[in-house]
Amino acid sequence: MKLLHHSRRDPFFNIALEEYLLKHFTHEFVMLWWSDPSIVIGKHQNALAEVNYPYVYSQNIPVVRRLSGGGTVFHGPGNLNFTFIQNGEPGKLVDFRKRTAPVVDFLNKAGVPARFEGKNDIRINGQKISGNAEHVYKNRVLHHGTLLYNANLAMLNEAIRMESGRYVDKSVQSVRSRVTNISALIKNAPAFEEFAKMLGGYLYDYFATEDTYFLDEKDEEAVRLLVREKYGQWEWNYGYSPDYHFFGSARIGNKNIGLTLFVKKGHIGSASFSGGYLQPSWVSLEKSLPGNRHEATAILRLLKEHAIVPGHQRALPAELFALFF
Repeated sequence: MKLLHHSRRDPFFNIALEEYLLKHFTHEFVMLWWSDPSIVIGKHQNALAEVNYPYVYSQNIPVVRRLSGGGTVFHGPGNLNFTFIQNGEPGKLVDFRKRTAPVVDFLNKAGVPARFEGKNDIRINGQKISGNAEHVYKNRVLHHGTLLYNANLAMLNEAIRMESGRYVDKSVQSVRSRVTNISALIKNAPAFEEFAKMLGGYLYDYFATEDTYFLDEKDEEAVRLLVREKYGQWEWNYGYSPDYHFFGSARIGNKNIGLTLFVKKGHIGSASFSGGYLQPSWVSLEKSLPGNRHEATAILRLLKEHAIVPGHQRALPAELFALFF
């Protein structure tokens, strides 16, 4: 087992790095890291259905699809991520309780009564502090999890707030849980960086780590290439979502308008407005929607082209966000 040390905060780079380490090495790794504010969704999730898209879009919070399945998590300052990449016998690699054990042990030794609960959570007094996911590649497993230490829970809750019934699909849906910060339960809690250092030292001893691994320029370039070709691409982060139907509604002016979309690989396949008589601009917009991405920039461009919003408009008004997302 090697302890990997790096200080990158780019969420696209960090998620791509995990795949690179999993697939291009035979070494086992343990890595602690954190990213700038971002939302990380499971491989088989519908990106738009998992986030508060108007908020995420307005705050420029990136959504990154990871290699593993499972639910959506929020990354950012105050949220410490841990990654274990280990070898084993095919068919016996997935074991959430076993792989979270060192983190649970560390927290209990620090005076935090943490327990592994459910399928893949670490909780304290029933409140979630860690979500975990795994991905198997040949005889190797990638296990990664979050640790809410002193994260911005208000931003977290707003960013992943969902409105039920608008997206209908067969994707893996997140189960929302009450969350809390670890630091709130530790008397004289250390700073985030000190907490990370303490956990790193514990894991170094727990796994009898051989040495520290530093990324060289070859590694850096390989990960950057993976970002350019996959993790930084809309086609992976949004377009990979399962096919879905979307049902939107909003009051536009003095009229209630409904919208039904069928979306395949992130692109609108069919569109239908409802609400009685529609202005000609809305009728022509309905015909123009198919073939376009179901995302704010594309929708705003079409609304400008059909003179439904002024050409100088720089963002979707709230009522139009409600209609299209």
